[in-house]
Amino acid sequence: MTGFRLDGRTALVTGASRGIGRAVAQTYAAAGADVALLARDETMLGYVAAEVEAHGRRAVVLPCDVTDAEAVHGAVAAALEAFGHLDVLVNNAGGNTFSMPLATMRFSGWEKTLRLNLDSIVHTTQAVLPHMLERRSGAIVNVASVAGLRGAPLMSHYGAAKAAVISLTQSVAVETAWAGVRVNALVPGWIETDLTGFLRDNEDAEKGTLSRVPMARWGRVEEIAEPALFLASDAASFMTGQVLVVDGGLSAMP
Repeated sequence: MTGFRLDGRTALVTGASRGIGRAVAQTYAAAGADVALLARDETMLGYVAAEVEAHGRRAVVLPCDVTDAEAVHGAVAAALEAFGHLDVLVNNAGGNTFSMPLATMRFSGWEKTLRLNLDSIVHTTQAVLPHMLERRSGAIVNVASVAGLRGAPLMSHYGAAKAAVISLTQSVAVETAWAGVRVNALVPGWIETDLTGFLRDNEDAEKGTLSRVPMARWGRVEEIAEPALFLASDAASFMTGQVLVVDGGLSAMP
């Protein structure tokens, strides 16, 4: 079906060096898009660029810390110089490195988590949006988390950041709909990536985690990349301000 193709389009994917971001870049390239790859690890981005080019598409490597607003604006400018335009922005960069009750959490940890998961999306979106609004077209996909849909004990910092991403998505969607710019949130559940390796390596932790997932397994990165393709494509041309949850049924649990 041609509605799911991205032929002739360009995309910028943050956090593209591994996991979900890498899978999204590969999937977009397979669907016909040229892809600008943004992350801190230039070496890993080089591998992903080779995978994009194996599909016959162009890749631009943009080493960048998404928490640095000036660096982000520079990277977006480089992508625009290379491609001439940007049709899709995937705000995938994010993560969480610790679990702790709020009562004993250092505020520096709270701030670091929000900078990575929320402020970074503001940086990239502010850098890309003027271009999309001028062209009167574009699609933004913000990757949130099921932690942002309900309470996240011991991860209030991460849950709050991802809940804010969902709210931000809906607000910006309304602000930009007049110009044909669509903004949607993609909400993964527990996915098999490097970031969840500490749970998968511990039998008890893995059992406890999956006990809350009705499908009783980890999601695969490809199972997030395909919905990300849908949201970026014309197949979702009448969708904006929406929250697409892909979590094996986790959020449906009481």
